[in-house]
Amino acid sequence: MAFGIGRGMTAPLAVLNFILYFISACLAGSILNHNLDGGVGSDDPGLIGNVVTSTFLIIALIASVVGMASCLAGAHHLRLWRTETLAAAAATSVIAWLLTLLAMGIACKEIHTGGYRTKRLKTLEAFMIILAFLELLYLLTTHAGSVTGEGYTNTPGNRAVKNPNYGTPAATAV
Repeated sequence: MAFGIGRGMTAPLAVLNFILYFISACLAGSILNHNLDGGVGSDDPGLIGNVVTSTFLIIALIASVVGMASCLAGAHHLRLWRTETLAAAAATSVIAWLLTLLAMGIACKEIHTGGYRTKRLKTLEAFMIILAFLELLYLLTTHAGSVTGEGYTNTPGNRAVKNPNYGTPAATAV
């Protein structure tokens, strides 16, 4: 692959991102559940966080779910390693990275605002900041294979049919 980056680096990043996104979704769901209950039945009554927390939790949940979907699309791409699966993996990875950047920005605003923040909320903020950089790295390693096209079985130079008058089935049907 380009610069020696291929399946060997993309696979561990996909697994690491999936685990971190899963943990962040669990943390965000737990804190959101606590805030929706209003602290009823717990030792520390009241809401966790400040005025930014409600927006941050919803965006973090959405970014986590889309990030997990990105990792699953990346796993499918790693299994087949074709240019068609690269498009799906790259598209979901870009969307997940942009949503994670949004969650990271809101997390930075929440840290700047201050207020009462528990360890779980601080951990979620840290995860969103770390995941923004890890998702970018995962996005770059996913795209690295398309730079040279090495290893792909259906690139233009590696097609089974070498006849220039014969195109893809969709083109011949027209």
